Amino acid sequence: MNCKSLLKDVTDIVLQAGKLLEAEWALPTGPRRQGDKADIDLEIEIQLRAALLNRFNCDYWGEETEATFSGDEYCWVVDPNDGTTDFLNGLKGSAISVGLLRIGAPVLGVVYAPVTDSQGPDCISWALGLTGILRNSQPITSSSQHAMLATKSKVLVSSAASKKLELNNMLCSPAQAVPTTSIAYRLARVAAGDAVAGISLVPTSAHDTVAGHAILFGAGLVLLNEHGQPVTYDTNQKFKQTSRRCFGGAQMACLELSSRDWALLF
Repeated sequence: MNCKSLLKDVTDIVLQAGKLLEAEWALPTGPRRQGDKADIDLEIEIQLRAALLNRFNCDYWGEETEATFSGDEYCWVVDPNDGTTDFLNGLKGSAISVGLLRIGAPVLGVVYAPVTDSQGPDCISWALGLTGILRNSQPITSSSQHAMLATKSKVLVSSAASKKLELNNMLCSPAQAVPTTSIAYRLARVAAGDAVAGISLVPTSAHDTVAGHAILFGAGLVLLNEHGQPVTYDTNQKFKQTSRRCFGGAQMACLELSSRDWALLF
């Protein structure tokens, strides 16, 4: 499989699905919901699943539909709307996240946030064979591989951090904590150079991280778990929970962040 050639088709599939998310956001009555679930999530994944498997048929793991594990060396990993709760609460930045694993290693990722606060529609991607990553189809290079936490650097944290921003800033110091939506989009933005690191302090599954992880890898960056070890996807159990906390970005910054006492927030 030539992942570099596959990337354009996957990006087109994701952008098409993004139209559904954008339209849902614009509904006069707000997004349709069933409790804490958005109706559009399942609708998007059904469309994505059919299109992705039609383009390249392999195993599949998604948030909203049944998983298919046949032992294929490749596996699609999909979150149709990473950040659903924030989306339903009116916060911008939720993202469609599509990744591809080969024998447990991320080899392609597309993260698309159709509605953001300041970027406009924002699609960040990478596939094995590319030198550097793409942002809205334009190549960009990141110079943050060896970055450390510094006074003017940013750490992208969850939107919930806004409720305890002072404590989050202390734990990210000397960097600044910036509350944002969607761990997938946080990781992709870090790879694009918007911050030195992006973190999640709650358990994540493969559909939350694979696409962003691939894009980090394309930028020469890392994704570490709560022990400062690389996040992996080598068992079905790891698909269900990749980490209790994760830290993506420049290695030294992520190692430092992973060692801090985040239990203080809880």
